[in-house]
Amino acid sequence: MPSVYIKTYGCQMNERDSEAVAAQLVAKGYSLAATEAVADVILLNTCSVRDMAEQKALRKMENLIAETRRRRPEVVLGFMGCVAQSRGSELIERLPDVDLLVGTQKLHRTAEYLDEIFAAGRDKIVEVAAEEGSQGAIREHLLNGNGRKSVTAFVSIMQGCNQYCTFCIVPYTRGEERSRTISDIVAECRELVAQGVKEVTLLGQIVTSYGRGDIPARNGKSPFVQLLEAVDAIEGLERIRFTSPHPKGYGDDLVEAYGRLGKLVESAHIPVQSGSDQVLRLMHRGYTRARFLSIIEKLRRVKPGIGLSTDFIAGFPGETEEDFGQTLSLVREVGFDQAFVFKYSRRRDTPAAEMPEQVSQAVKEERNQRLLETVNELGARQHQSFVGRRVQILVEGPSKKNPARLTGRTRCNKIVVFEGSPQNYGRLLDVAIQRAGTFTLHGEAAQG
Repeated sequence: MPSVYIKTYGCQMNERDSEAVAAQLVAKGYSLAATEAVADVILLNTCSVRDMAEQKALRKMENLIAETRRRRPEVVLGFMGCVAQSRGSELIERLPDVDLLVGTQKLHRTAEYLDEIFAAGRDKIVEVAAEEGSQGAIREHLLNGNGRKSVTAFVSIMQGCNQYCTFCIVPYTRGEERSRTISDIVAECRELVAQGVKEVTLLGQIVTSYGRGDIPARNGKSPFVQLLEAVDAIEGLERIRFTSPHPKGYGDDLVEAYGRLGKLVESAHIPVQSGSDQVLRLMHRGYTRARFLSIIEKLRRVKPGIGLSTDFIAGFPGETEEDFGQTLSLVREVGFDQAFVFKYSRRRDTPAAEMPEQVSQAVKEERNQRLLETVNELGARQHQSFVGRRVQILVEGPSKKNPARLTGRTRCNKIVVFEGSPQNYGRLLDVAIQRAGTFTLHGEAAQG
């Protein structure tokens, strides 16, 4: 059977999609190539949220056609994911050497399409239509990489988004919200635990919208909190994380769950995007700065040591220097542990792309840099406060930068690197923190 290499661009959901597709391919007899240089099939799982990611994928495919296809004319080349979905047949017109286009609701059929290509002698396949039930089709996992079992796993709980933020292309590439059943998600989590997984991260475009319109609230608890309760009850599971929520989804029931559910870690990634009410209105975010700050206050009241991270967009259309100053002041007021900062990226077919007062590239870059510096300064200060403390981590495996050392995460999502034995993989371990980098802690296993 042919070998396949998958290169992934973008978010954790794309990483999860690629893993599921790879697992499905392996189940059908395909092998996974270590590099694209030896692969019979090269698939690019694409992201279109930001223009840079989309352009990188397009340039990569152009290079594959020019170099790999020239040396190995039999290699099969394909796009998967959001760019395939948004551009469709237009991609084939631009890059006629591409053999396969698989949209976001057809990813689970990738192995079938490759079977057809090899059987038919490379007829092109373009599949970007919607498919009912596709939200439940991404459930396979690859849990035995590098000769060791995975300790953590991502679990997709829904697809799509109904928010329609004015800057975002996701509702057009992922479709409307479609949620899996609680029983199906719990069954997948139980299977993962049986294979050695200790921590699951529940994934969705907006996880706090899970089950909306399909699952009724019960005893004042939203469908998402009901799901958290069900996953929390799984024997053998140690930790639960989720990403990404929306500030609008942080009702009192979810805040209260942090204090009540022992496996739900004290960590929250809540994308705020801007500290200016004016910009938030233009973005169609549906909350104010004051509402966001009230959520943070409530979370810290329930879990004083909660780790907080967020997303920001610098240079959104109409953003003034005063608006940007309000974002900087929000960063300082909240004291985020970490933030992902992006320059506004104009995406076709989104309302923001046609808004007046587009901010110049130079201004976007300057604001992006100032925001990054502020975030990094505060993040480093937060990490420095852990020096001298003893923390519990879940040991995930060898450090990426130094495989001779081990790495794990605290419940509040701090990465910790330390000296230790591979026998500690998958264990909860106390570590004494000795020093801190900007976003990494260093320590040694605590004695006694």
